[in-house]
Amino acid sequence: MGRMVLVFRLVTADVRRHPVQAAMLLVSITAATATLALGLSLGQATDTLFRQTRAATAGPDVVALTPGTGRTAASAMAALERAPGVAGHSGPYRQYYTALTAHGLTSRAVAQGADAAPGPIDRPLVTSGGWVRPGGVVVERGFAAALGVRVGDRVTVAGRSLPVAGIAVTSAHTVYPWAAMNGPGGGPSDANGLVWVSRTDARVLAAADLPVTSLLYLKLRDPAAAREFVVSRRPYSDEYPTNFFTWQFMAEQDGVLLKDSQPVLVVGSWLLSLLAIAGVATLAAGRAAEQTRRVGLLKAVGATPGLVAAVLFAEYLTLALLADALGLVIARLAAPAVVNPSGSLLTAAAGPSADTVLLTTVVALAVAVLTTLAPTVRALRTETVTALAGTARRPERRARLNRVSALLPTPLLLGLRLIARRPGRAVLHAWSIAITMIGATGMLMLYAQPVYDYGLGSSKLGNVKVEQGRHALLAVTVALAVLAAVNIITIAWTTALETRRTMAVARALGATPGQVTAGLSTAQLLPTLPGTVIGIPLGVLAAGELSAPPAWWLCAAALVSLLATAALTALPARMAARRSVARTLSAEAP
Repeated sequence: MGRMVLVFRLVTADVRRHPVQAAMLLVSITAATATLALGLSLGQATDTLFRQTRAATAGPDVVALTPGTGRTAASAMAALERAPGVAGHSGPYRQYYTALTAHGLTSRAVAQGADAAPGPIDRPLVTSGGWVRPGGVVVERGFAAALGVRVGDRVTVAGRSLPVAGIAVTSAHTVYPWAAMNGPGGGPSDANGLVWVSRTDARVLAAADLPVTSLLYLKLRDPAAAREFVVSRRPYSDEYPTNFFTWQFMAEQDGVLLKDSQPVLVVGSWLLSLLAIAGVATLAAGRAAEQTRRVGLLKAVGATPGLVAAVLFAEYLTLALLADALGLVIARLAAPAVVNPSGSLLTAAAGPSADTVLLTTVVALAVAVLTTLAPTVRALRTETVTALAGTARRPERRARLNRVSALLPTPLLLGLRLIARRPGRAVLHAWSIAITMIGATGMLMLYAQPVYDYGLGSSKLGNVKVEQGRHALLAVTVALAVLAAVNIITIAWTTALETRRTMAVARALGATPGQVTAGLSTAQLLPTLPGTVIGIPLGVLAAGELSAPPAWWLCAAALVSLLATAALTALPARMAARRSVARTLSAEAP
């Protein structure tokens, strides 16, 4: 217990001394784990939400739809009610194909006649307002969100202006915009929204001679055998023109909306993890000299190698676990909006599973260990006297290279010398830029693709699936840009602190503060060029068969990366260049 308390106190003291570095590590790993947890949660999220909605609304096991309302349709419905394996039914109901207008938007819609008291199977859950009444409609929640309507608004259905009495969710129809499931005459269905109307208003729709379909909700004795029941009823035949939709099919269809989002989030999480590795490695490398001296002090007072290793690793591992917890919380809070883009399902419980929590924890710890292992091992292997002395490494002198570099402008000369002294840091910076450009290029390519229009009747009702994918990619790209900015500032500030004496000597030999500032910025700008050149082609290759965006989009992205790097490095470089030469040399003189 004494050693644990000692380690805790040492770690706490170090975090208090370096709060900015701790915050940067938290931000990096939190973004990576949150995105990974969210991406992995999408795998079974729709199925979970569908099951929740189905349980809350007494959803059917099978939905049967037959064109028309005549004798053939009635016979088909009656035969299904008595079919072997059927434990109960609701309906038949009538579904009319019409148009709905709200707030200037016109969309195709299906209006389903409903009883004042829903039957035992399919009891839509009203989330706002009340249930249907004569002269009032209930709008399915996903459709209402797309139209922007609320309870009390007026909508026009088949030419009649009606108030919105309520908004509800159901599991008896697939999510918006695939509510119709069956087209007029039994053919393929187009995209439609769903509304419920009273029996009285349904008779008005019938009088308007609109296309109509009869539908029946079935409850089976064995819900798991729904597919076998459908196969036994010989769907789609001329003799029995009925289309069937099992609850398993509807759950799978609802998940189509997330088809673009899940790979974006999963791949984006790995890119963010790579960025986090670059950022944490920069922090660890920047503190290498300080950690080495710290190891020397601990050894000098009698600390064992095991205790020293525990102190060095405990800080990063603790922060990694905290960041993992924060990322999981963020994923849990963001999950309802991400996994239910249409809003047509209930989202009472949608969050990371136990497997997801385990994987994100492993990733967070791996990022912390992999980036701090090498500096920690070097510090442990350093002799106590050498660690306490803090002797600087003497740079190698190459006469021919010095003669060539002397001809360069002062800012470029200073920048190249900084890169030559710290090539690993330049590689990390180029790595960060390349990863960011991969995400940015993917976003540009996705936005350049033509969007399939549902044909709902208004160009303002967008493609929910494509929009969800775009939103996910935009969020990942923004997170990549933020982490890349954090890494750039970290590298620039760390380099400025480590080279204070070198830059002071350069100023003493005639370099101006502006040249020193430009030199520090150049040390970051030069690695940005290969990072950009590598990242854009990799982003194009990663996008696969997507058509390429206009060339000027990619050129603009490359220019933005250069300008952003220059802007982010300007402030720390300027602050370092304004430090007094005399004070720097006197404070750091041996």
